[in-house]
Amino acid sequence: MRSLILPPALSLPTAKTQVRLPAWKRALDLTCCLVALPALILLNLLMTLVTALVSPGPVIFRQERVGWKGQVFRIYKFRTMHAGADSRRHEQHVKELIGSNAPMVKLDECGESRLFPGSRLLRASGLDELPQIINVLRGEMSIVGPRPCLPAEFAEYLPWQRQRCEAVPGLTGLWQVSGKNRTTFEEMIRLDIRYAKTRSPGLDLNIILRTLPALLQQLEDIWRGRKASAPSAHTIPPFE
Repeated sequence: MRSLILPPALSLPTAKTQVRLPAWKRALDLTCCLVALPALILLNLLMTLVTALVSPGPVIFRQERVGWKGQVFRIYKFRTMHAGADSRRHEQHVKELIGSNAPMVKLDECGESRLFPGSRLLRASGLDELPQIINVLRGEMSIVGPRPCLPAEFAEYLPWQRQRCEAVPGLTGLWQVSGKNRTTFEEMIRLDIRYAKTRSPGLDLNIILRTLPALLQQLEDIWRGRKASAPSAHTIPPFE
């Protein structure tokens, strides 16, 4: 894994510290992985066929992200962009979202030209992130937790915002089931910190159960061609 060069105040940990998850959380992760494994195998075969037809290149996309305690690790995703796509546009988009009070609308909703045909729905459904089961099995991620951010995004965080890294990153989380693209960057940070401070078996199960309806809502928005509008901070429903 290549090293990242950041200002001293933003240097990321280079040594791997073993992530210690509560026994209940690790058990829940392994159970979910076991249930999802057949879907991962089937989808991998399908994605191999699709990418060979519409966008030749590797099926799996690897990218460095920042997770627990600011540690850098490599995530796995099904590739949904043309091979060799430039990531600088995405980094600039994230930087603009951080500096504004705008909703967290993805580039996908802004006519993203780097996506190959059909991949927009795959991304909206979250199926492109299914290979991160590998990260969960390795203990680098959990099923529930904040999404791991890019190193360039982490470099923009204020000290209080880095509290979101006090929880192991996950495939789904409180932010994802509380509006996601309808929320602002600061609302996302506060939801992730809230999860980090209050995680429990009941909270994780509640989030997992709310994930499918949230994904279906995203797919409906894509299908109708709507751009989600951001509510004011106080309109985010309380989590119970």
